[in-house]
Amino acid sequence: MKFSESWLREWVNPAISSDELAHQITMAGLEVDAVEPVAGEFTGVLIGEVVECGPHPDADKLQVTKINLGPDYNDGELADIVCGAKNCRLGLKVAVATVGAVLPGDFKIKKAKLRGVPSHGMLCSESEIGLSESADGIMELASDAPIGMCVREYLDLNDVTIDVDLTANRGDCLGLKGLAREVGVLNNLSVTEPEITAVTPTIDDTVAITLSAEKACPRYLGRVIKNININAQTPLWMVEKLRRCGTRSIDPVVDVTNYVLLEQGHPMHAFDLSAIAGGINVRFANEAEKLTLLDGNEVTLSTQTLVIADNEKALAMAGIFGGLASGVTNESKDIFLESAFFAPLAILGKARQYGLHTDASHRYERGIDPQLQRDAMERATQLLLEIVGGEAGPIVEAVSIENIPAERTVTLRRAKLDGRIGHHIKDTTVAEILTRLGFNVTETGADQAKVWTVVVPAYRFDISIEVDLIEEVARIFGYNNIPNVSPKATLAMREQKEAQLPLSKLRNVLVNRGYQEAITYSFVDPKVQAQLHPGQATMTLPHPISSEMSEMRVSLWTGLLQSVAYNQNRQQNRVRLFESGLRFIPDESVENGVRQDNMIAGVLSGQRSEEHWDIEKAASDFYDIKSDVEALLGLTNNVSDFVFSKAEIDALHPGQTAAIHKNGVLVGHVGALHPELERKLGLNGRTLVFELLLAEVCTQNIPQARDISRFPANRRDIAVVIDEQVSANKVLQLIEKVGGNYLVDLNLFDVYRGNGIESGFKSLAIAMTLQDNNKTLEEKDITDVVNRVVDTLKTELNASLRD
Repeated sequence: MKFSESWLREWVNPAISSDELAHQITMAGLEVDAVEPVAGEFTGVLIGEVVECGPHPDADKLQVTKINLGPDYNDGELADIVCGAKNCRLGLKVAVATVGAVLPGDFKIKKAKLRGVPSHGMLCSESEIGLSESADGIMELASDAPIGMCVREYLDLNDVTIDVDLTANRGDCLGLKGLAREVGVLNNLSVTEPEITAVTPTIDDTVAITLSAEKACPRYLGRVIKNININAQTPLWMVEKLRRCGTRSIDPVVDVTNYVLLEQGHPMHAFDLSAIAGGINVRFANEAEKLTLLDGNEVTLSTQTLVIADNEKALAMAGIFGGLASGVTNESKDIFLESAFFAPLAILGKARQYGLHTDASHRYERGIDPQLQRDAMERATQLLLEIVGGEAGPIVEAVSIENIPAERTVTLRRAKLDGRIGHHIKDTTVAEILTRLGFNVTETGADQAKVWTVVVPAYRFDISIEVDLIEEVARIFGYNNIPNVSPKATLAMREQKEAQLPLSKLRNVLVNRGYQEAITYSFVDPKVQAQLHPGQATMTLPHPISSEMSEMRVSLWTGLLQSVAYNQNRQQNRVRLFESGLRFIPDESVENGVRQDNMIAGVLSGQRSEEHWDIEKAASDFYDIKSDVEALLGLTNNVSDFVFSKAEIDALHPGQTAAIHKNGVLVGHVGALHPELERKLGLNGRTLVFELLLAEVCTQNIPQARDISRFPANRRDIAVVIDEQVSANKVLQLIEKVGGNYLVDLNLFDVYRGNGIESGFKSLAIAMTLQDNNKTLEEKDITDVVNRVVDTLKTELNASLRD
């Protein structure tokens, strides 16, 4: 919305500069995009009268003129000026750049001779003094323009155009009336509106109006004006006001409707009365109905498009664009003037549907004052009769009261106001702001129980709830007037358990061991999941993205194994992936029927190491992934609590699967994928997987400081023969249990099967390190420990020392 500052100041004139006014409007939520002068910089341009005008003796296209510039110019001497404009004629009032004048672009006027005829000045067009980009001839001023007066002063060109970028909710400010109301409220000034008087009809001619779409158009006013002079000249003051608002002068009728649009914020349209067959009907377009618009383009109307029609055809797209056949032309003598309220939803998006955007549609889409139609009609009639003459008939109004937006009542509470703004504004100030905005305010209660009941006028479509009123109070009070008070908050250090192991540490361990983190969907293919976990209850989605993503995963393996296949199909033969995330297990014992466990899982496939000339090629095996899992468990500083035991599950290879327990609680599995599953999933080579409950592996033992022994350590190695079915881990746990305080380290360094060992047995070579903090151990002390260990192994596990 562009507007002239001087025009605005005719309505309300605060004692502030142009820059301050622009800043004030911006701070009120109506952002100013630009402030530009209405004309170029020039000096020495006066109003003159052409008193002589004749052809140039040596040039057909030039005229020789004498210009009266008044008694103060060269003691009343007439100025000789050669002019090439076709519209130069005797008696015309013109803008004259006198000798010494400086025009925009630092163009200086000097005495000159044109084809031998002296020329002491220049008759200026609008473009030459920066009023427009182009012009067909010299500028024609009003016949009563005072000779000798400075053109800048006469046209009030010490003015600026302010371009305001309004948000979609402030349609009430798309006119000088709304903008002036805002500025008046901001400066606590009353607004002087132009006087609108009802025009007394002088003829009885009317056009019948029918509302066939009452919800889309609940109010439509029309008036006949006959015997107008369409060739009358639009007054310069109106042309200038339109120009400064970015609107080009066309003809007096169009200029008046545009002027009312800019002044009142209300679109209007004029039809050629002779083009209307019968009455006016506001209806929706018929199927495949066509209309030729004012710009000459023909459109096929949608049945959702509201039109103004007569008894035979559509005349215009309601609230958007007029039709060519019913438009006012140079031959028009009688017109039908319309002023209507169209519901915003009936116009919203319709112009863009036809590739259009007009000033009318811009306003109707945002909402106009549903009570403004009669004032707009009277204002337009008053201006038309002054400019083009004619005789006006009575106003005919068709209205559907129940479909016109009603005033809304909104309640504002003191406690809510203070809480949202963070500042206490006096009761009287709040009431004054709301009243100045045009709201009807009723107050009840006191102090924090204070309540304002506000009746909001219908033209404020943006006010519907309490926070809207809070915003109005804050912006009118002034955001800069609300003190900057830093919030106070007592901050306490968040409790961070030292024993809690961050997930990032587990991730880093796996990354350092050659894994890459993957993120897969929690939604998985039920067919793949059933292959990995047959018989496992699952959670099926009621509205899945696709059939391949219709179940919630019960393990992270499903997504990871599919990612391995995807990578192998793209020539990635060595794949190491891990993921952390939730699994979803149906469980009626929990509140929502689904247990969500945080897991960390990994998968590896391919060679043990990258290809290298100094490293022997070997495929990854169970012990490779087991070592990765042990590296994770090692972060807990409590590896001894985790026990690997033989297990059998459907997805993994028998004999190459281990369950991991911690203090008797199952925390995960590790092993090789079943060969049959590898085939079904399209995997190449052996694939190994693990999965752990994060809750059980993210708690670490806090290291305890203790003295380092100053005395030497002693190592004793024993080799025990034991049944093949007894795990080495069980042997080590038993030695730790009976080794006593002297045993400080224990290590299995060899497993032997073969010559000298009976079938079904194995030999375990174990190193025991013995040390004391207070003395050097004697041989007797060491022998006692070794004998105790050997005896216990024999008794508990039927083990014997190897010969």
